[in-house]
Amino acid sequence: MERKEVECCESFELHENLLKIVRETMPEETELYDLAELFKVFGDSTRIRILFVLFEAEVCVCDLASALNMTQSAISHQLRILKQNKLVKSRREGKSVFYSLADDHVRTIINQGREHIEEEPRG
Repeated sequence: MERKEVECCESFELHENLLKIVRETMPEETELYDLAELFKVFGDSTRIRILFVLFEAEVCVCDLASALNMTQSAISHQLRILKQNKLVKSRREGKSVFYSLADDHVRTIINQGREHIEEEPRG
């Protein structure tokens, strides 16, 4: 990957009209923190793999473990994180617990991320 230096201004000049807009539209610190925490959840490839399985079907932990060649314990740990962050939901059917995407936002977030990494870099 090519490393480029970030260009900086040659002189210090504040643009108060722009800063005013930024100050008025910046979310509260708690919302920024919650958003950063949500994106951390997507920082694990195992969790991303689980989400891709759930794009296709509602599955139980046994199915996920088999599909991803992992232990049920490892899958359960990741599902707990995904569920705590409202990215997956579960339902019990007899002795089985089935997992699915919490809503279409999850698919949208992943698809937007894929589009971003696949686009050509700009100037």
